[in-house]
Amino acid sequence: MFQNKNKLSKTLFTVALLAVLTIVLTACGGSSPAATDNVSLTVGATDVPHAEVLEYIKPILAEKGINLNIRVFNDYTMPNETLAGGDLDANYFQHKPWLENYVLETGNDIIPFIGVHIEPMGGYSKSINSIDQLADGAKVGLPNAVSEVGRVLALLEANNLVTLKDGVGLKGTLQDIVDNPKNLQFVEVDASLLAPTIDEYDFAVINTNFALQADFVPANDALIIEGTESPYVNVLAIRAESKDNEAIAVLAEVLLSAEVKQFIEEKYEGAVVPAQVRY
Repeated sequence: MFQNKNKLSKTLFTVALLAVLTIVLTACGGSSPAATDNVSLTVGATDVPHAEVLEYIKPILAEKGINLNIRVFNDYTMPNETLAGGDLDANYFQHKPWLENYVLETGNDIIPFIGVHIEPMGGYSKSINSIDQLADGAKVGLPNAVSEVGRVLALLEANNLVTLKDGVGLKGTLQDIVDNPKNLQFVEVDASLLAPTIDEYDFAVINTNFALQADFVPANDALIIEGTESPYVNVLAIRAESKDNEAIAVLAEVLLSAEVKQFIEEKYEGAVVPAQVRY
């Protein structure tokens, strides 16, 4: 009888001890930590303005438990390839049509998560002060990417430099030009090379990020420029599998904040326009 009581006491003690340990472990944080507790995110970006915007929000994210690593790229190909390969958590460098074309060509499952800003594309020259001064047969540089040519041609048509076939919209190609009154000679090159080699052209249409890197001030220096209604919104892109990642959701909310909107407006003075789009 005594032995049975002893065994019962030991059993009750063990149960009580386990219960106490469970309470203690829970109180000490034994449950899974929140996704934003000491999490690191690596985001690929081109230098201006994307990496500058990310640098601005680094301390904001740090306060929220997210360590932001920024990997800067100098081209438009590797950021998507690196993201698709898993070496980035997100990238921020491209507009939505560029991403859509990349996905169409590669089949990689990358999606736009949010839209952050628009960079109105502009036309620049070191030899003339007005497009009216473009001579017959002038040499015009433009980006060679499929998703950019239509955009450039739409801008040129809006400024009466060319006329395109009806209905081509933003998908026009050089073959869709039906009227070229100044007999402009188009030269397609990598977008990153246009600003450094602008002296080789009478006129060049340059992406705003590369224009800023070359110290152009789009609002002052562009002879023609897109309006703020441009559909070419620059996006934070992620792998589709990451759409429920809580840390990426926090990054997105910060990029869409009023504070970041104000930073973009004040720093870039119209060369970069906040868009704040949710997909």
